[in-house]
Amino acid sequence: MTSDLLIAALQAVHWFSGLVVLAEALNKLERTAPCRPGLTPRERATDWLKALAWLLLALGAAGALLAPLMPFLPMNRSGAIWPLLMPTQLPTLQDTCIALGFAVLIVRTRVKEG
Repeated sequence: MTSDLLIAALQAVHWFSGLVVLAEALNKLERTAPCRPGLTPRERATDWLKALAWLLLALGAAGALLAPLMPFLPMNRSGAIWPLLMPTQLPTLQDTCIALGFAVLIVRTRVKEG
């Protein structure tokens, strides 16, 4: 019973953290403009790296949101790439701590900005 409760709590924290990270990543990704004119090569490279980082965070966070729903969605799971895209395992403590760490940093920044 206690183990099931801990697993449910871990899943809930992982899902909520994914929601916070996805919202912030999409917001930041929308404001990143590495192709705008007038950037030096160094600024352009920096903006492309920033855009790539936020895109990867958005994809990972979207996976955290969708993973609990995947067993219930009618999809073709026969492809060889399916296990790489959506593993059916529960989030580990490590996964949850990483997602929660990003979420806490995002919330901290928003609180600091007022």
